[in-house]
Amino acid sequence: MAALVTSPDFGQFQEFIDYLFRGREEELLPRIEVVMQAESYDLNADLMEVVSLLPPGKYNRVKLCTQLNSSLSSHGWGYVYGTVQ
Repeated sequence: MAALVTSPDFGQFQEFIDYLFRGREEELLPRIEVVMQAESYDLNADLMEVVSLLPPGKYNRVKLCTQLNSSLSSHGWGYVYGTVQ
C-alpha cells in the first residue's frame, strides 16, 4: 500500500476560507460567490472540484466548512490537502 503524501497545496483551502470570510465571519455567502471567489483565488483542480460539488444555497463559515470537509473526506483528500475550519 502506498503511503499518503501531503500536497504542496496543503493548507491552501484553509487560506481560501480565511480569505473568503475575512471581516465577515457571520455573513451568508451564496454558492455562486464561493465558486467565483475560488476561481479567482486560483485553487488547484482537485480543490475546485470540491467547491463545485457544493449544493445550491447560502453558507456561513461553519456550514461551508462542514460541506467542504465532507467532500474532502469522501474523496480521501483530507490528509492530502488538509481540512478547513
